[in-house]
Amino acid sequence: MLEDLDRLGPILAVMVAAALIIIAGLVLPRERVKLVAGLALAGLAASAIWLVTLIVREREASYFTDSMALDNFSIFFMFLFIGVAGAVVVASLDYSDRFGEHQSEFFALILVATSGMMLLAGARDLVTIFVALELTSITQFILAGLLRDDKGSEAAIKYLLLGAVSSAVVLYGMAFLFGLAGTTRLISTDGGPSIAETIASGDSGMQSALIVSMVFIAAGFGFKMVIVPFQMWAPDVYQGAPAPVAAFLSVGSKAAAFAVVLRIFFEGFGTDTFVGDDWKMMFAVLAAVSMTVGNVMALRQTNVRRLLGYSSIAQAGNFLVGMAAISATTDGDSQLGASAVVFFLATYAFTNLGAFFAVMAIEHRTNSAEIEDYAGMGRRAPIAAIVLTFCLLSLTGLPPTAGFIAKIYIFNAAVQADLVWLVMVAVLNTVLSAFYYLGVVRQMYAGEAEDLPALRIEPAMQGMLLVAAAGVFAFGVYPMPLIDAAQRAVNVFA
Repeated sequence: MLEDLDRLGPILAVMVAAALIIIAGLVLPRERVKLVAGLALAGLAASAIWLVTLIVREREASYFTDSMALDNFSIFFMFLFIGVAGAVVVASLDYSDRFGEHQSEFFALILVATSGMMLLAGARDLVTIFVALELTSITQFILAGLLRDDKGSEAAIKYLLLGAVSSAVVLYGMAFLFGLAGTTRLISTDGGPSIAETIASGDSGMQSALIVSMVFIAAGFGFKMVIVPFQMWAPDVYQGAPAPVAAFLSVGSKAAAFAVVLRIFFEGFGTDTFVGDDWKMMFAVLAAVSMTVGNVMALRQTNVRRLLGYSSIAQAGNFLVGMAAISATTDGDSQLGASAVVFFLATYAFTNLGAFFAVMAIEHRTNSAEIEDYAGMGRRAPIAAIVLTFCLLSLTGLPPTAGFIAKIYIFNAAVQADLVWLVMVAVLNTVLSAFYYLGVVRQMYAGEAEDLPALRIEPAMQGMLLVAAAGVFAFGVYPMPLIDAAQRAVNVFA
């Protein structure tokens, strides 16, 4: 029991820090409330250090009766979520003044959502997955409406309503799965019944019911992954939510959803089972539709936050290309498709955080996210403009950025899996996306602008912009360390 609590320690550290922040917010005078941001960073640092000690002590194992797993996969995503939360906390130091007396609640909710995402990455039981999903979702609903203005309230209500429907759909799919397998455990390490064992037994008579279950689970998590046709909330929430919350949702929420879907489908449904080809084709179709709809809708946007919302839908389609490439392996039997998804998610974290932070820095000083107001930003806010340009190039998939390597990696996996038609769709969509990404760049450097003063960007925000740009560049020219880490993470599914 104590060993299991030890393995849960990194998540508990984040939760305890969130509780302490709430208490500190009640007792500290308002002018010193930013000290809670330091407490949030200390909690995240403690979590990361605890995680490192678990690795050093070789504590990787399934725990709490196979309901959780501490393995390379969960460790990879825990570090990713800790890094994303830390970056959002630092970048929000200046912006958080807008939350008024609710600053401490903002930082606490970021940590609670992060702990939920960490639980999702390690969850191996349907009940645990659902509890972690709700913990993450409910805090994000509150975060979306924290400013309590008209746009934020509208975004929060839309997010809440569609999120509630998606939770119900996920639960319905899980109920089907439980009814077929008689257990909620994805796998079993003690010889007991498990979903993976039931499906691997090869009873094709349950194929139709399993497909129904797969569709419901994919539809429910499709809301979190922001894929078509479950994407309607994303542009409104990205536009109406506070800018740091939009940045957090665009990366953290999406990565958590893909992490749990990877575990459910690769570990539960399996790649070599009689339903393997069914979920491969399902994700291939969803990938093609998501990429196309996201890019076509992005072409019409005049607001950069809505543009990034539709861009997020298109990028989710790229991730699904890797999900569809389940049969692709390397010579060492590494899961090429899954590792491509994990690598893409990690590079996307640097890229999208950098883009959103640049938008946040500009919007905080201009109170506008309209693309026409970005004219002259190359002169008025050169660091933000350069970082935004670099991140948009990465989202397009141009060298020398991490996005270029990520797309090459994931397209290669699809070709290895005989999904050439899907790669052709993805390449055409990449060309299409260049029009709206580079349109923003053109507006910043060639748009007609009035002689307005330069924008002042806080040192903390400048630091986060440079860190994001450095990550995009570093993994664009030397990606092997991150590729190796991604391959080690998904080898737990082999």
